[in-house]
Amino acid sequence: MTEQPQPFRDPQLPLARRIDDLLQRLTLDERIAMLHQFAPAVDRLGIGAFRTGQEALHGVAWLGPATVFPQAVGLGATWNDDLVRRVGEAVGNEVRAKRAKDDRVGLNVWAPTVNLLRHPLWGRGEEGYAEDAALTSAIAVAYTRGLRGDHPHYWRTAPVLKHWLAHNNETDRDTSSSSVRPRVLHEYDLRAFRDAVRAGAVAGVMPAYNLVNGRPNHVSPLLSQQLRRWTEQSLVVCSDAGAPSNLVDSEHYFDTHEEATAAALKAGVDSFTDHGQDSTVMTGRIRRALEQGLLDETDIDTAVRRLLELRYSLGEFDPGLDPYADTTACDTAEHRALAQEAAEQAVVLLKNDGLLPLDPGAPGTIAVVGLLADACKLDWYSGTLIHRSTPLDGVRTRFGADRVTFAEGADLIRLKCAAGWLQIPDADAGTGTGQGAEGALDPALLAGRTDLPPLTCGDSPSELALVDWGNGVLTLRDPDGRHLSVAEDGYVRASADEPGGWIVQETFRWEKVEGHAGGHRLVHIGTGGYVSVAADGVKVAGVDEEDSGHAGVADAGPAATVFEIEVVERGEDAVARAAAAADTVIVVVGNDPHINGRETEDRTTLDLPAHQERLWRAAHAANPRTVLAVTSAYPYALTDAAATLPALLWTAHGGQAAGTALARILSGDVSPAGRLPQTWYTSETELPGLLDYDIIGSRQTYLYYEGTPLYPFGHGLSYSAFTYTGLTAERDGDRLRVSVTVTNSGVVAADEVAQIYVRALAPSVVRPLRQLVGHRRLHLAPGAGQRIEFAVPVTELGHWDVAHGRWTVEPGAYEVRAGASATDIRLTTVVTVDGEPSGPRPVLHHGLEAADYDEQLGTEIVDRTKTDGDAVTATAPGNELLFRSCDFAAGTRTVEVSAAGEGSVEITVDGRTTTVHVPATDGPYDFRGHGTPLTASGVRDVQVTLRGTVRLARITFTGAAE
Repeated sequence: MTEQPQPFRDPQLPLARRIDDLLQRLTLDERIAMLHQFAPAVDRLGIGAFRTGQEALHGVAWLGPATVFPQAVGLGATWNDDLVRRVGEAVGNEVRAKRAKDDRVGLNVWAPTVNLLRHPLWGRGEEGYAEDAALTSAIAVAYTRGLRGDHPHYWRTAPVLKHWLAHNNETDRDTSSSSVRPRVLHEYDLRAFRDAVRAGAVAGVMPAYNLVNGRPNHVSPLLSQQLRRWTEQSLVVCSDAGAPSNLVDSEHYFDTHEEATAAALKAGVDSFTDHGQDSTVMTGRIRRALEQGLLDETDIDTAVRRLLELRYSLGEFDPGLDPYADTTACDTAEHRALAQEAAEQAVVLLKNDGLLPLDPGAPGTIAVVGLLADACKLDWYSGTLIHRSTPLDGVRTRFGADRVTFAEGADLIRLKCAAGWLQIPDADAGTGTGQGAEGALDPALLAGRTDLPPLTCGDSPSELALVDWGNGVLTLRDPDGRHLSVAEDGYVRASADEPGGWIVQETFRWEKVEGHAGGHRLVHIGTGGYVSVAADGVKVAGVDEEDSGHAGVADAGPAATVFEIEVVERGEDAVARAAAAADTVIVVVGNDPHINGRETEDRTTLDLPAHQERLWRAAHAANPRTVLAVTSAYPYALTDAAATLPALLWTAHGGQAAGTALARILSGDVSPAGRLPQTWYTSETELPGLLDYDIIGSRQTYLYYEGTPLYPFGHGLSYSAFTYTGLTAERDGDRLRVSVTVTNSGVVAADEVAQIYVRALAPSVVRPLRQLVGHRRLHLAPGAGQRIEFAVPVTELGHWDVAHGRWTVEPGAYEVRAGASATDIRLTTVVTVDGEPSGPRPVLHHGLEAADYDEQLGTEIVDRTKTDGDAVTATAPGNELLFRSCDFAAGTRTVEVSAAGEGSVEITVDGRTTTVHVPATDGPYDFRGHGTPLTASGVRDVQVTLRGTVRLARITFTGAAE
């Protein structure tokens, strides 16, 4: 007789019943243990260990060799949903392939990042797709569908979206609060998450480190009020690393970790990522929270149920039925071809005065120069390269190595001190091989090597290549290309292939010594210590194994060596020589993703580093046929270059095939069709503050920006030309049917990215100047045309109506635009839409929520309570809240404010100001009502000014007849 499986293992039973059965078999301790990122096995039930979290932003990260695709912002630049879906599928297959070899590999992938690229100085801009919510949503839906797979029950991997919510700054990221008014919340930040969740390929979200409106994201009521109402599917919320502890340790939002952990769990956090693999700290907090009555077992079971549903979807309990269990596809020919295709589609041609494409068959030489000319840069969320193609590699392969010359443009220097010249010993003097498990040099291992001899000082100088990455941050390399790096023992060695690691140990800064002509100290940025020459070698003064990796561990003191810098050759001189001797010059500039802008570090400027600015200027002065190829994770303010040079291109770091892709674009093998996923400005002076999240009030992003950008959102040129004809737009039920014909009027086959924008012609409130509602990348042969149709939900024309607390589509005329960028509009038409007029605010019936203002100045939104609600407080004396079109009907007799703190609230109607005094309350959450007479009638604007430490939650008016 065949033994029946336990109900929780019976695939014939409904999933809910299986989970119910398993839950009742688990002890309380076993259920609590499942709430940590590293959930242990339950051996008595035959259940294995499980971990949430595997990084897979643009390829499998942190698990060694993998196919490396372009950075996320590069995938966004393709504007190609189908391509990105195929990339997601490839990445998901490689996760599965690694899982097949190592069951410690997690199938819950923490990707993609859908935070909107609101501000170009954000350090993690490389991780997002676009500044636009619609484009971000479309790319995220595509990537998650690829990661998830097409099986109706079992998932290839389980994607988690990062980072909920309104997270665009690394500066003080765990303590800063994003002030997000309701309109921005509903029209912008939530939108990026909502569409991907509703598409059904998302397993959950990860809250961000920051606070929103004064409340940490890890206890946000929006997790239940918004996220989990968008779908009937179970969603898992995984905390960011260390964030549960931040609720007490850095944010001081709760007094005890038990309170914080209970609040996060009740708010909807299911999996706690804290204290690495040591789960005892978090499980202890949960247990004590239960004992203190802050939680009950129902709270535990709710979270465990979600986690179990995730595990079931990944086939854990049905290994014989899991269609993805035997996946072995890693570094396949198809994946390599896809990586190249993605890199090619991500290249954006910013400017071309006819210099491009270059004819591979024409005579002449090409000089490939610049600090990134022979580089294939990785970022923090990359896998280890199996294949590597730099721009120099790509151009040599496509145009012929004998026709290509190279000059990096690093400054060549020697350093001298009282003990002699800085010397780099022969690497063979070390004892280690420095090789990874598969025989390839692993930069992460090389950077920490202690087996190589440290630098010394003596009679024979070593030549160093110096690169200044901007903001005074520099790297130094030996003649063999090895970067100077500081290991745990504090000694300086030439040991790293590239800068890298969570704390970069390969970056330095000069500090000029007063009173010493030409004298400089060398500061190691990773530790904050000074480079010092001692008898046993060069090390960072005051750094030992316990101190390493922590900034500020050393003072200059007598141990800080003073160096004199001897310049052997300026980089621009080498570049000028190479440029003068060539027929065409390609200058490759950009950033290193581990320096001056990355996780934990925002940028301070849009300017190209001065070192690289000198290189392109020297190249162009020597040879006017100069192409600037920007390889970067971020936009730059290239105003002078755009005005001076005949051709400019941009691509994000393109992964393993970056060089091949660039060469195929330069040669005309592929016509460029990448499009900018964010606005490129002429200067950071055009930007609001990094922490200003009010895109409406400060007119941010292409949606509201009123200036003239260097290059607009959606911009990108082609080697062909395209015409747009026959634009139509008509209402069809709950959708607009928009159609347009795109024709390739040029002489080469090429891709075009058709873009559809809308704008309200007579809005009652501030609305976007243009808003993307559709895009399509299509390939057309010369002379070929294609009619394309977009089904635009009418709700896309709407906005969040703060006067009535709802989404609304105003009746009236809307302009529909078709074109090649946000500003390159080829055709327009107008469609009239029926809708519901917003009407004035019914303030006698509903009052005024303080955060529902139309305009503000000098205020921020804060938390009304620790669990729910908003209030507003002043950040500057001349603050103002403006509420338009408030309907007082026949009249009012009193006004009452709900406020905490101390001070007053001034309410101005028709030029008459009424002051409501707020006596000191018992803390910031002790909101009390305070009233005074006020007379107003009809429809009027209301202006509110806050004095003192007042936190205003609500204003209520009493009618004259009441």
